[in-house]
Amino acid sequence: MLKNIIFSLQEKSYSIENIKMQMVRTAEYIRTCGYCSEVYVCGDEAFDKADDDYKKETLVITDEADNAEELRNRGFYCVGVLHEGNQGQEFKGLKYVFSEIEEVDMDSFVKVYQRYAGEPWEVIRTERLMIRETTVDDVDEFYRLYKEPEMTKYMEGLFENPEDEKRYQKDYIDKVYGLMGFGIWTIVRLEDNEVIGRAGYSVRNGFDEIELGFLIGKKYQHQGYAYEACSAILEYGKSVLLLEQVQALVKKDNTVSINLCKKLGFKEKDVVRVEENIYSHGYSGDGTERNVRLEKAHFGEYVRFFKSLD
Repeated sequence: MLKNIIFSLQEKSYSIENIKMQMVRTAEYIRTCGYCSEVYVCGDEAFDKADDDYKKETLVITDEADNAEELRNRGFYCVGVLHEGNQGQEFKGLKYVFSEIEEVDMDSFVKVYQRYAGEPWEVIRTERLMIRETTVDDVDEFYRLYKEPEMTKYMEGLFENPEDEKRYQKDYIDKVYGLMGFGIWTIVRLEDNEVIGRAGYSVRNGFDEIELGFLIGKKYQHQGYAYEACSAILEYGKSVLLLEQVQALVKKDNTVSINLCKKLGFKEKDVVRVEENIYSHGYSGDGTERNVRLEKAHFGEYVRFFKSLD
């Protein structure tokens, strides 16, 4: 869990009053949000004294690329920062670089830390639900949800081997969330922190529009959770992702989901053929690319819905 946000500045930057004060004011803002924050010069002995627990709880903001590399090699999570004194600095190997540091809000600091630390982002919170990024630990819960045969009657199932599904999910977390800024998320019931389903946005091969998808475990159906989650996700798509239109593809005989789409304000357009069961029984990945073996293709008929978010 994030506890400390530390600024590590080149000595020449620290000596320039305007740059130093930008960082000092930002550190003061961070402290008002309940976190520890200090401004140091690169090479400060405070970093030498840091133990592993401190490193895991700390995000370092630095304006010097070599310093970032050194701190990363020592186990710190690092973010670059650009200012008037280091324009053109290249922070190779860093996922994130801030500019206009005083305009960065606390939520952005936290989310960057969470991405480095492998913690899921909380995306949406409703009256009864939290919708957050999926973790590998969620996979075991998914098998609990999917064990009912009817859960895979209208949608893709999971890989037969949970370890294959976990490898797939790890690749998904690494590539989709960070690259696209959205994905299929996990739905958690707030009252007992129980995983009850999945929902979110995806991009389907052969279609141009972003697609809304949803699944609620059998045990939790008929309680309004799907409508509550999807309504919030559609609002998030409009206000945060700035989507103008989304689609939903529902198997032709899935009357429950068809009725939900209509209740959510989707309008039926047509019936399309969609490729099904595109994955084999196994999955392997080496961390850099997906390696999914394809089965013989077959298709199902799906009702295509559209909803304008303007």
